[in-house]
Amino acid sequence: MSEVESTSANPVAELRHLEELIDQINKTLVAQRELLRRHRLAMPPVILDTLESIKQDFKQLENNVLSEQTELQQLRALSEMSTRITTSLDVDVVLHETMELVIMLTNAERGYVILKHPETGEMEFRVSNESGVLGTGVTGGDRPQISMTVVNEVMNTGEALLADNAFKDERLANQQSIINFTLRSVLCVPLQYKDETIGVVYVDNRLVSGVFTQREKNLMMAFANTVAVAIANARMYTHAEQILAEITQVKELMDNIFSSVGSGIIASDSNDLVHTFNRAASEILSVTPDVAVGFDLDHVLKNSALQLTEQLELVKQQDADHTLELSAELPGRGQVALALSLSPLKDNNDMTQGVTMVMDDVTHLHEHETTINAMKRILPEGMVDQINEIANIEMGGMRREVTCIFADVRPWHTMPDVSPSDKLKIINQYQAVATACIHKCGGIIDKYMGNEVMALFNTQLNPEVNHAQQALECALLMREHFEILYRELGIRPEPHYYIIGMYTGEATLGNVGSFNRREFTALGHSINTSKRIQENAARGTITIVQQTLDHIEHYNNGRLTYQFRPRDPIFGKGLSQGMQAYEVYRST
Repeated sequence: MSEVESTSANPVAELRHLEELIDQINKTLVAQRELLRRHRLAMPPVILDTLESIKQDFKQLENNVLSEQTELQQLRALSEMSTRITTSLDVDVVLHETMELVIMLTNAERGYVILKHPETGEMEFRVSNESGVLGTGVTGGDRPQISMTVVNEVMNTGEALLADNAFKDERLANQQSIINFTLRSVLCVPLQYKDETIGVVYVDNRLVSGVFTQREKNLMMAFANTVAVAIANARMYTHAEQILAEITQVKELMDNIFSSVGSGIIASDSNDLVHTFNRAASEILSVTPDVAVGFDLDHVLKNSALQLTEQLELVKQQDADHTLELSAELPGRGQVALALSLSPLKDNNDMTQGVTMVMDDVTHLHEHETTINAMKRILPEGMVDQINEIANIEMGGMRREVTCIFADVRPWHTMPDVSPSDKLKIINQYQAVATACIHKCGGIIDKYMGNEVMALFNTQLNPEVNHAQQALECALLMREHFEILYRELGIRPEPHYYIIGMYTGEATLGNVGSFNRREFTALGHSINTSKRIQENAARGTITIVQQTLDHIEHYNNGRLTYQFRPRDPIFGKGLSQGMQAYEVYRST
């Protein structure tokens, strides 16, 4: 490129070239004026004055062009910074890099991005850049020596603050930080996102006053707007990552729970496709998850010789739980007995989106009860009882009349939408109340089943003649103490959460397990019936049947302090007629 072409491409250079020509013309005119004077002639002074005015106009034009070029350079740099900031996942790294450029463009000595902590409200230095000739002045974890008065003012007002000479600025002259830190030029602009000030961008110069102008202020405001959006996006991205990590952790936990639960768990979606099929379900049905998950639930069950089409439709149509027991010939396993609980699977809006099935293999329980009944048909009952008595010394069981309570202390569908660990804490609160009441009334806790507890009265370990009334008193005590718990928690559930059912009848009691580990438990129709009564009871009620009522009346000589309100009969497997049921309350 020639010198002429280079000059025309650079307006500042061209203006300076014209200024040089004006200077040459001026020198020529001055020389001509001297010649004229020698010949006693005069040159009009307006010529030189006009030439000087033209020179000053060119100088002003040069300054304007330089200013516009500087502003254009700043705008280009700002555009590049905005692109880098908004497209980078690592905002901190980009902010450190762009802050160096901001300091250069504004002629600042130091620069900081300071954020308000969203929870504590404390001001935190997110980005620090101190490259001035005075050094950083910061040691270890000390806070940089800047005017927090300026920072707090901008945070509180949400308005930018520009001080050409901080020592003479009436707003800042009396502030100790301005005096102590020898601040001259200060520029601080707010970081605003959705009408909220989340922090500030602060630059200063401790040596020169008047460094910052309205142009630098505009540049910093535009930079701050980009930074505020980038930081807000980064926070949302971090929050989304945390939520995703929590969801993943909860899913892994739920998968582990489902995998370790002894009961088979199968869940389907609104399209009746299986999406949960745990290890226990696979073992019970002899079906691998890969041929179950993603397939039609009814089709999966039919392949396992289970005909549950009507029951599944009933759960969805009535939007209610359904329990049943059945015996089926399963491929590869033979004849098995299953206890099933079907429940509607609801979303956050309480809308049914599928069905959850919980199944337990109770084949061994049925086999045990069948064996006892077969022995009674073959041998005299007294001999059977004697055999049980002898076997009790080792590992067998003993038949005796008991009253069995099943209490659902807090049904799962009433639980808040919290983490599994928090749900466990809630359940433990209610189980602690139930446990204390059972112990106070002399009951024996047979087992805990998540949100349920099973208790026995009149076993070999806690014999009691009027055990039915003892069990009823225990249930009423639970009701009273649950009401106390509700008040402590500040809740008023209507109806109450608990569902309590009991039955009085004979059961087989004794030790089960091995010689190294044993567990005292009760088996038989009475225990199953007690559970069935509880499953058919309404929330917030204590339900008994005629057998338990007869026992209470027999051993209390009619001196009752209760109200027995008849309700619909309860039907169960093996019963030709329903059992007369009652809801029980204390007499007022």
